[in-house]
Amino acid sequence: MATAAVAVARGAGARGAAATLRGGCGTAARGRPRAGPSRPLCTAPGTVPDRKRYLWERYQEAKRSTDELVPSIMNNLLNPDAIFANNEMSLSDIEIYGFDYDYTLVFYSKHLHTLIFNAARDLLINEHRYPVEIRKYEYDPSFAIRGLHYDVQRAVLMKIDAFHYIQLGTVYRGLSVVPDEEVIEMYEGSHVPLEQMSDFYGKSSHGNTMKQFMDIFSLPEMTLLSCVNEYFLKNNIDYEPVHLYKDVKDSIRDVHIKGIMYRAIEADIEKYICYAEQTRAVLAKLADHGKKMFLITNSPSSFVDKGMRYIVGKDWRDLFDVVIVQAEKPNFFNDKRRPFRKVNEKGVLLWDKIHKLQKGQIYKQGNLYEFLKLTGWRGSKVLYFGDHIYSDLAVHRDAESQLVLQEWKKERKEMREMTKSFFNAQFGSLFRTDQNPTYFLRRLSRFADIYMASLSCLLNYDVNHTFYPRRTPLQHELPAWSERPPTFRLPLLQEAQAK
Repeated sequence: MATAAVAVARGAGARGAAATLRGGCGTAARGRPRAGPSRPLCTAPGTVPDRKRYLWERYQEAKRSTDELVPSIMNNLLNPDAIFANNEMSLSDIEIYGFDYDYTLVFYSKHLHTLIFNAARDLLINEHRYPVEIRKYEYDPSFAIRGLHYDVQRAVLMKIDAFHYIQLGTVYRGLSVVPDEEVIEMYEGSHVPLEQMSDFYGKSSHGNTMKQFMDIFSLPEMTLLSCVNEYFLKNNIDYEPVHLYKDVKDSIRDVHIKGIMYRAIEADIEKYICYAEQTRAVLAKLADHGKKMFLITNSPSSFVDKGMRYIVGKDWRDLFDVVIVQAEKPNFFNDKRRPFRKVNEKGVLLWDKIHKLQKGQIYKQGNLYEFLKLTGWRGSKVLYFGDHIYSDLAVHRDAESQLVLQEWKKERKEMREMTKSFFNAQFGSLFRTDQNPTYFLRRLSRFADIYMASLSCLLNYDVNHTFYPRRTPLQHELPAWSERPPTFRLPLLQEAQAK
């Protein structure tokens, strides 16, 4: 089943092998003349190169390239209506479109996360007997981003890249950043061993101490964890971090399963749901082109019905061939033991055996195996939309060159802080650490063929459009390196020649 995420890009494979070049000034391998501009630093044997001038020339080249990128970020040139491809995919091959409900067909206002945070905080106080003083903490929508990892035993929140390296400066205990030196001491470096990570699907099995928060609903949970940690730390209260994590997790879960969130939204639907005419336009466009559609959500029947009536219309069920509620994803995709149950107009569960999933009806639970069997869609091309996803510096040893390098490192640190603040002051970009993709992006690239800001982006593309991923160069393919390979080794080479 193809997947798509309603939510930046995966690198493509190398184009081919590259030969290594050998030889002296102005020559390529096997003694052939080297094409291209002359190298001003190719001094005659016995001449000491001006390392400082060389370093600053390379710096100015890199600086010009960087300065060209900053306006692009500041001016927000990224097209919010575009769809981005991790994998080549043609919409003309897609016969069936599937949708999640929350944050896919329906988008929520900023008030929802405040509601979840406040309700879970009150559950901590009223049911788990946490201090009433934590009620002073309010939800801060600018604090956390998706994809962060939480060390359950150490009670720290952090951003980790695709190679399990912690981005220093993004490790928080409570609401305060943990000094880099302490992080390095804590983890004996900045790399988190594989055995401590949750698995690639975000589950924490026995012995795994890292939990990754993937979906949009997890933002209030991360913030609440940090706020309660902050209260205990500020008041010198001894506590068990594992218990805190479990209590917050249970409270956030209860906000959903006890219906607190659903009742609040249904009572004031205009406050919490962002009305989007484009959602109906997308569904109508697909229906007009003869595409089959289904909806699979973990939300309850009455809640989905009221929301869809609000954003699509009372005839919303006519657009879908199959509607499944309270599917209990991800169990829906891997547990074959759970049969479907039909839900009548009053929300009552019926006991009769299901032989076929019929259009206009609503079903509960079930599993993917039965879904494909009862719809006859096995072997069909399906596109499913959801919000949950499962340069080195040259070595220069003299004191003058070291001073230049220190200046560069200082400026690099300042630019990293500035770039991070463009996205989120605490954790930076959802998709990138300092130089590597985040673990979140790694999973997004693994599970999603395409991704976009919202479902309405589909309106900008023909139903036969083919998406092609952008070919991101690998490190050995970058023009800045491949066009001038000798320059980066010339000073040391010339030093050897002089000797």
